[in-house]
Amino acid sequence: MKKEYRYQGVSSVGKPVQGIVVAKSKSKAKKRIKNFAAAHDIRIKSIKPKKRFIYKVKLPNGKKIKGKQEAFTKDEVEEALQKIGYRDIKVQPVLIDFRFKPSFDDILNFINLSSFMLKEQMDFSTILRLLAKEQSNKTLEDTLKKIERALKKGEEGTKVFKRYEDVFGKFPAYMMGLATKSGNISKVFEATAKFMERDREYKKSLKKALLTPALTVIAMIAAILYYVIKIFPATAELFQNFDIELPPLTAATLKASHFFGANWWWMALAVIIPIIIFAIWTSTEKGKVWKDKTIINLPVMGHLLHKSSIEIFFRIFAVIYSGSENNIETIRISSEACRNAYIEHGIKTTTIPLMLKKGESLVPAFEKAEVFNEATLSRLKTGTETGNVLKSAQQISGIYEKETTYKMGNIIDSIQSIIGIFIAIAITALTIVSAEIATVSPPTPGL
Repeated sequence: MKKEYRYQGVSSVGKPVQGIVVAKSKSKAKKRIKNFAAAHDIRIKSIKPKKRFIYKVKLPNGKKIKGKQEAFTKDEVEEALQKIGYRDIKVQPVLIDFRFKPSFDDILNFINLSSFMLKEQMDFSTILRLLAKEQSNKTLEDTLKKIERALKKGEEGTKVFKRYEDVFGKFPAYMMGLATKSGNISKVFEATAKFMERDREYKKSLKKALLTPALTVIAMIAAILYYVIKIFPATAELFQNFDIELPPLTAATLKASHFFGANWWWMALAVIIPIIIFAIWTSTEKGKVWKDKTIINLPVMGHLLHKSSIEIFFRIFAVIYSGSENNIETIRISSEACRNAYIEHGIKTTTIPLMLKKGESLVPAFEKAEVFNEATLSRLKTGTETGNVLKSAQQISGIYEKETTYKMGNIIDSIQSIIGIFIAIAITALTIVSAEIATVSPPTPGL
């Protein structure tokens, strides 16, 4: 979570200088302040983080009041309480100050409620104040109060919400900041909530379609190997000790058990090391682009994941599109929101430069990026010809939402059925091997 850090220093002419930076850690705050000081010839004297303090105030009638207040120093809290007439003040810093990030559902619930209340013509400041009181998460409660105070002071909404993007998330914060400048704030909030819901569905679909089946298969293979290497030999080797001939399937399984038991370490490394290397590489910019390009090229489900990313792209595009074909900021934000590094890379390295440097129009610039399918480009081209790009973007997102929701559900069911068949085959094979060894019996004496 980001914190506020206040720096105090002296300029080259001896004038006191003070300012505030927002950073995730003190080291990052120091680096930013150091760069600023070097550029403006300022000697920094102190850097203090904003902390929470617990105060206790005793009223003249003997009643005690307790509360919490954020400040850079203890003295600031005491002075603020004295200014409003309190006396007999005790202030202590919060020793253990854990600040947990609000959950996705907390943020989504706040945005949905805000959208509903805005439709009821309620003032946004009132909404922030009311919803802050309803929050169970202290971080979200404090954030909403700070936003309300900042907006009341006349600060620009985009800057205020950007300050708290680590709380809301980058794109929800951007959209809510944009909403404060919009003529229809409730519509933007509603669209933001829809984007978050669809983004969550996209991640769930990806997890169900790719991650969960992979983990299930890996777990099943690990269980089979454990049975073959540890459990099975304990029984089969008893018969070998008495020179009893083993059936062919049992003998083959025991031979495989000995091989895996003697070579498991290098076989495990041969699997684990490439996975680690792959994970590290796909965390790089090139790796992310390659991974997302590979995902959308997968058979059967790849085109659906591609359409899901396109849907999110045009959902955001439709919300913030201003009507200008060369709305570069709209295109950039939409590409970052679509959750596909391949599409984002194509838009930023091809589409945007073509539009900025060569004055290319929207659809041809999209075509040359080669990240959208033919149906999308055709629909968008029709929109540009009729002068209604916004409607085309809304149609694309609406159609793909319905298609991907329906088809992805069917694909996930099919994958789960295939995994079920794989597990059934594996269990059947283990049962056959176990049953065969049960038929082994020592030779009858004298025969």
